[in-house]
Amino acid sequence: METPAQEKLDFKKVLPIFVIVLVDLLGLTIIIPLLPLYAVTFGADALTIGALGTTYPLMQMLAAPLLGGLSDRYGRKPVLVISQIGTFIGFLVLGFANAIPLLFLSRLIDGLSGANIVAAQAAITDSTTDRTRAQGLGLIGAAFGLGFTLGPAIAGIALALSGNDYHVPAFVAAAFSLVAILLTTFWFTETLPAEKRGQQQSGSNIVGRVIDGVRHPLVGMLLILMFLQQLVFGGFEQLLSLFTLNRLGLNAAGNAVVFVFVGVILVFVQGKYIGPWSRRFGERKLVYSGLALLAVGLILTAITPGQAVPWYTRAELQAELDDPQRNPTEQIQVELPDDSNRGWLGLVWLLVAMVPASIGGGILSPSINSLITQRARPQEVGSMLGVSSALVSTANAITPLIGGALFKFLGSTAPFLIGGALMGVFMLIAMQTVRSGPEEEKRAAASAA
Repeated sequence: METPAQEKLDFKKVLPIFVIVLVDLLGLTIIIPLLPLYAVTFGADALTIGALGTTYPLMQMLAAPLLGGLSDRYGRKPVLVISQIGTFIGFLVLGFANAIPLLFLSRLIDGLSGANIVAAQAAITDSTTDRTRAQGLGLIGAAFGLGFTLGPAIAGIALALSGNDYHVPAFVAAAFSLVAILLTTFWFTETLPAEKRGQQQSGSNIVGRVIDGVRHPLVGMLLILMFLQQLVFGGFEQLLSLFTLNRLGLNAAGNAVVFVFVGVILVFVQGKYIGPWSRRFGERKLVYSGLALLAVGLILTAITPGQAVPWYTRAELQAELDDPQRNPTEQIQVELPDDSNRGWLGLVWLLVAMVPASIGGGILSPSINSLITQRARPQEVGSMLGVSSALVSTANAITPLIGGALFKFLGSTAPFLIGGALMGVFMLIAMQTVRSGPEEEKRAAASAA
């Protein structure tokens, strides 16, 4: 029987992890809503922007399982520090970029070192019990939420102070990355004791680890589901800024407002509600609900009315997107709305659609990962989370190319409408294949005791 102390999350243990992840993510969330528009200033079309979105997760896919396994062998702290140094260098390259190839190089460097979240998830797992794991992993999501609230706002301020110089936010992101390195070095305490390291015997071959994970009798289907849902949701994340640019005429500052709104919802869901929800309903039911809510949110997003925001002026937005470092012969490749149809309906509709999408996304990933950590053996948790991250990265590497092609050839609605329909299908698959596991038996026994 679990004691009352085991029922509650030890915030003293997880606070350093949360703060470090938050500061690190501030750099990332400054860039996420800005990167597609930054690429547009160099004349990139939707397909090129999709390829740019593929670069980071593709590199992360290659590196994450190996670095997750290294965190099992050598500890969480050295992996965190090394990956954060790579992120810092990637942001510097992004800030100095004067051509599209340098944008790709910056994302390649950052992706290869992108084990930050894998190591942080493993550190959270080290510091929680089965009953508090979803809440602990939810704090990682809450850090994303705060990041999406503060990061875009910081980007907007940086753009305002620099006269819409899209290079400046990248340097601001690098500064936050440097702070994260210092916090990890001097504040974070290793969570994996020396005697527990090096017990995972699986090889370092990335493909082999993924195959072993998918074959795992209790975890395999969860890993597949993580891949499938991210295959759709990754496109949503990558293309939302282009969608709002094309449909509503929102620039970087306007997109910052949308991302702040999403971030506030994520903070409440993952910082306050996911713990009580997981204890009351169980992670399995939260997975079903998350998929359903994402399906609704994506379909509502797809049918957002094509109405530019009231303050929109095509000529002003065109001038803002004209980067002086770009070749004058290159043209903006994303179609902008005209000035004849402006109003509030499109923006309000989109914000309403963001509510179910944000709640669904907020509960889904930490719930799946919590189930993975509870159904895997303790000595393979870091490796399994690495495989989970690799599959997410694989999906993120594929979906921007598919989404970019759909956006370019079938219009801005297609990626979101098709994605919403697929989310509904994945929900039905999950209800048939993700059944009750040993963690529910433990909870039932604890409740009966």
